[in-house]
Amino acid sequence: MASFETITPVDGSVLLVRERPTAREVDAALSRAANGFRAWRDWSLERRIELLERAVAAFVGDKEAIAEEITRQIGRPIAYSGGEVNGFEARARTMLRLAPEALSPHVPPAIDGFERDIQRAPLGIVAVLAPWNYPFLAAVNAVMPALAAGNVVVLKHSDQTPLAAERMDQAFRYAGLPDGVFQYLHIDHDQVAEMIADPRVAYVCFTGSVTGGHAVQRALARSFTSAGLELGGKDPAYVREDANIDYAIANIAEGIFFNSGQSCCGIERVYVHERHFNTVVDGLVAYAEQLKLGDPRDHSTTLGPMVKTSAANSVRDQINKALAQGARSLVDARKFAADTGRTAYLAPQIIINCDHSMSIMSEETFGPVAGVMAVRSDREAVRLMNDSRYGLTASIWTSDRDAARAIGDQLETGTVFMNRCDYLDPELAWTGVKDSGRGATLSRLGFDYLTRPKSYHFKLSV
Repeated sequence: MASFETITPVDGSVLLVRERPTAREVDAALSRAANGFRAWRDWSLERRIELLERAVAAFVGDKEAIAEEITRQIGRPIAYSGGEVNGFEARARTMLRLAPEALSPHVPPAIDGFERDIQRAPLGIVAVLAPWNYPFLAAVNAVMPALAAGNVVVLKHSDQTPLAAERMDQAFRYAGLPDGVFQYLHIDHDQVAEMIADPRVAYVCFTGSVTGGHAVQRALARSFTSAGLELGGKDPAYVREDANIDYAIANIAEGIFFNSGQSCCGIERVYVHERHFNTVVDGLVAYAEQLKLGDPRDHSTTLGPMVKTSAANSVRDQINKALAQGARSLVDARKFAADTGRTAYLAPQIIINCDHSMSIMSEETFGPVAGVMAVRSDREAVRLMNDSRYGLTASIWTSDRDAARAIGDQLETGTVFMNRCDYLDPELAWTGVKDSGRGATLSRLGFDYLTRPKSYHFKLSV
């Protein structure tokens, strides 16, 4: 039987080993899911929500242990890992609260002698393919509303974060979820392709790279199964002339460096009105230099390793290419002893003298690095912000709400922020355009993708 290892970025050691399921075991899991769906969909919404709320409470009760597991699996500083458990709870409870309204029937104007309505019917088996960078926050976006709507879920988590899938399963088991309603499978890429192409799977929720999104599309090419794709980002921030500069610096810097920059909606490029360019650059550099890069198990660490040495090397390569093209790096990596250039520990960096011919400004970096460019006007900022194959979020830093709205209307992005960034509000739709994907999760609209409309047209007398 095949197996895989999870290597911790903390020290490069083997954290755990898990067995792959066989083809027969995957088939059995899908059969259990299909059987579980027949019963689960008939439960009342109120009864489903009650059980799911019990699962959320059980999950939150293990916060400290879960936070420690996050740190060991992906290297996020322990000082911040518990925040993901809080976020999981907030998103889960919000989606459960929104479910009754989102799933309520639509009743058109009455016509004498007829009864008409549109119900939201569950799809069936929903395959959730979850990433490692926010192992619970990304998964809960699909898992909780899918279950609330009456679907059943098969979760495939990243090989880097298998404990996340197991923790969720533990909470659902504790809550008493019926057999087959939630399952996880530690399958490889080929097995994923076979599973999602299985006609028993009704919908796929994928969060990951653009390359991964194309692989999902290829696997589904011979079927009519739909997929929601949350893919990459190259998210920009624009600091206008009227911005609160100190506030903008602090919050943009956090958006660049939090989670070692490994966030789909983290800030990767910054455009600053030329009047404030030097001030903003100096502020971002100062913020970077006060970060403590080190062992993420240490509560004083504020910047942990990247998830893998290969990921850190990819970012190093992107930086070096920019420097070879004339860019300048402003943070002295030698100040960060943990960054030896040979491990997953990577010093933060701010790059200037860059332009859109460089990959540092055009391709996803997914590391603690951002390029900064000066602009003269809103028009120039909009042009540069839209000059990307990605379109997940964009942030505008200004004291003028009307200007932010006008700029936002021109931006090709799923979410427009004013005076904040790198944040998901569960009451708003999380969506992207261009190579950032399609579909939506969260908000009441997220339920639309996890259900189908089913019309009832009754003639009451014949």
